[in-house]
Amino acid sequence: MRVLLVDDHPLFLDGLQNLLTARRVQVVGTAKDGWEALEKARCLHPEVILMDIQMPGCDGLAATRLIKAEMPDIKIVMLTMSSDDDDLFEAIRSGACGYLVKTLDTEEFFRRLMEMEQGEVPLSPGLAARILQQFGQQASAVRVHEERQQSESLTSRELEVLTLVAQGLTYKEVGAKLYLSERTIKYHMSEMIARLQLENRAQVIEYARRTGLVKT
Repeated sequence: MRVLLVDDHPLFLDGLQNLLTARRVQVVGTAKDGWEALEKARCLHPEVILMDIQMPGCDGLAATRLIKAEMPDIKIVMLTMSSDDDDLFEAIRSGACGYLVKTLDTEEFFRRLMEMEQGEVPLSPGLAARILQQFGQQASAVRVHEERQQSESLTSRELEVLTLVAQGLTYKEVGAKLYLSERTIKYHMSEMIARLQLENRAQVIEYARRTGLVKT
């Protein structure tokens, strides 16, 4: 594994380099900020970059975006004191393939670093759950937004029908309230099922409740 180290603290940088070298990890170079990291990545072609976040001039997040845009095959693992959610999520969005906190003990650090060669994502304990939760929430928000956009295609008559059906009324009872035939109510329901890409009446009712079209 050819590794480039990026950190603005010389003492930490020297110590990490000695530690990795003692474990027979090839350190091809070091950098003290994001701009130098970009230059060294171009020249040295490392397989992995261990990148700090908080650095003057060009921080680790900006450097990660620059390097990944130009050299997408390089794996970048953030190695930082920050366990802040904003830094974590921004690092992943910027292209980092891992996030390790400097408070890890030595054996745990090396274990997670070596697991990367087997395709594992190197993350400090507890971070994986936070990432999954965050992106799960984002996916849910996107889904609800798309569903609401779909619901806007329903006509006012269809919304009337849906509201009454969701209240538990039969098609015949809905027709009586709206002065429509039972056949017409069934037609409106079939149109809603097709437009919302659902399969049956029960799914339409659940969709309406989930998106707030009708209240339970």
